[in-house]
This record gives sequence, C-alpha cells and structure tokens, in this order.
Amino acid sequence: MKIAVTGAAGFIGSCLVAELNALGFDDLILVDKFDNALKQNNLVGKSYDLLIDRSLFPNPNLHEKPDVVFHIGARTDTTEMDNAIFETLNIAYSKMLWNYCAENQIPFIYASSAATYGNGEFGFDDAMPIDQLVPMNPYGDSKQIFDVWALSQEKAPPHWHGFKFFNVFGPNEYHKGRMASVVFHAFNQINQSGKINLFQSHKEGIADGDQKRDFIYVKDLLSVLLFAWQSKPENGIYNLGTGVARTFNDLANAIFTALSKEASITYIPTPLDIRDTYQYYTQATMQKLKESGYNKPFFSLEAGVDDYVKNYLQPNLFM
Repeated sequence: MKIAVTGAAGFIGSCLVAELNALGFDDLILVDKFDNALKQNNLVGKSYDLLIDRSLFPNPNLHEKPDVVFHIGARTDTTEMDNAIFETLNIAYSKMLWNYCAENQIPFIYASSAATYGNGEFGFDDAMPIDQLVPMNPYGDSKQIFDVWALSQEKAPPHWHGFKFFNVFGPNEYHKGRMASVVFHAFNQINQSGKINLFQSHKEGIADGDQKRDFIYVKDLLSVLLFAWQSKPENGIYNLGTGVARTFNDLANAIFTALSKEASITYIPTPLDIRDTYQYYTQATMQKLKESGYNKPFFSLEAGVDDYVKNYLQPNLFM
C-alpha cells in the first residue's frame, strides 16, 4: 500500500505520517518543501519510502502511483494578503492533484478549512450550499474557491473527501510561529511569565476571553481522515470539528490545570491587522459526518489539552 501525504513535514501532515506508521504503513511518499530546517524534527523517527519536493509531485518518473493521496499541504497563514501565493499553492496545486487522482483513479482526501465560513453569519453547517459562504481573508477564499470547484467537476477521483478543519491543536506545531495554536503559545507564556495572554473582546456583549471556538485535538482529526480513507463514506465536503464551542477562558484554565498551576490570565488588545476579520464564534455541525458512520467520541477540550501538555509539550516530544 503506497500512500502519498502532502504537507508531510508540517503540523498535521507529520502527525498523519506518525499515525500511519503506528498502523503499520511505511511505504509512504512524503511531499513538501523540505527547505525549512525548523520542521525537520517532525520527520525524525518516521518511516517512509521517499521524500519528494512539492514541485516534483506527482511525477511518474520519480515514484510509483500511490494508492491514496492525503493532500494536507497548503499555505495556512490567515494574515497573508497576497492572493497570488494562495492561487499557486492552495488552488492551482490542489486542482492539479485532483485531476491527477481523477485520471489515475486514486482516492483523494484533502484539507479544507472552517475559514470558509467567514464570520459565521450563515452558520457552520456543511449541508448548506457551499457557494453561499463568504470568507473573510484570502486564505479562506482560496479554500472556498477550491471547494466550489471540486463540487462542480464531472471528472473526479473514485473516492474523495474534503474536510473543513476547525481549530486544530496538538504536537508538531512548534514551527508555525504566530499561526500555532493558543495551547502552544500559552504553554510557552506560562513557562516564561507564569500567566497567559488572551485577546480582549472588541464586540459588545462578549466578555474578554469568552470568544468561542470549536477546538479539535489533532488525534481526533487523524481518526476521521483515516476513517474516510478506509470506510469510503459518500463523496463530498465535511466539517471536521467536535461540534462543541468552548471559550478561550476554558482553554486557558485547561492548560493551567494540566500544569497543576493556579490560573493567571491577562487580556490584551486583538492585533489591528486581524481585528476586523477575527471570528468570535465557531462551532461545527457534525451531523453529516455522524450519518456517514463515524461514531467515535472526540476528546473533550480538557482531555486533549492534558494529553498534549503532559505527553508532548512538557517532555518536548514529537508525535
């Protein structure tokens, strides 16, 4: 079984590689730009057949045809305003992979994003017409454009599933800088200062730290991706959150509890460059995935944070 994973040196991609290895799959084609030395720890200890630069995949002269493609790689910076970058990396490359998988009858599982829902004015329901959504930044636009395009294609991979990732946290995200999860940043803040900085609320009726997100632990996300590959539910685009919105205050308290420390939270102004596009609430509607046959329970926020902090962040280990 030959499996291709794009974005394989990144956060979610490398965690997927680790999970595939744990399940006995090591005939892997790992696709990425392998020029970021900081991300090399994500590949330490992983078993694979081939590392291949993104610009060279797919290429039948360089590798055998994979049996499935997990397309996790993308430019995910929500503050990036250069549409040309997203057009190249998130749209054109995804279309090329789609067509390759369609032509070669290869199952295709790809990462979309909850950023496609914008400010949530139309809700977060994956059963609604996708072309009605209004993202709030170029990153969300790029994921929306590809989702709409995919649904319009007559020629498609034999099994394909797009997943709108909500707020994912977990090991192997240390290289993401500003885009790393609040859990990662908060853990480091506590070690340095004993407190956590959260954004103030700039919206009437919402208290500081009571902004809500659907936080999903990366291990749950991986479980769903593997379910889609192995169980082959109906082709289409699915939400991938937990279906439960929790506040950033909840998240902060879970981190302090995992560290056995008394909570100390400071609220700072939301940066001006993201303030106008900042989401105050996300919560995935998960009925579609449940109806597809996925019935495993998700980690609670507290359980996911506890596992991440105690088994990865504190010992400085990678998945």
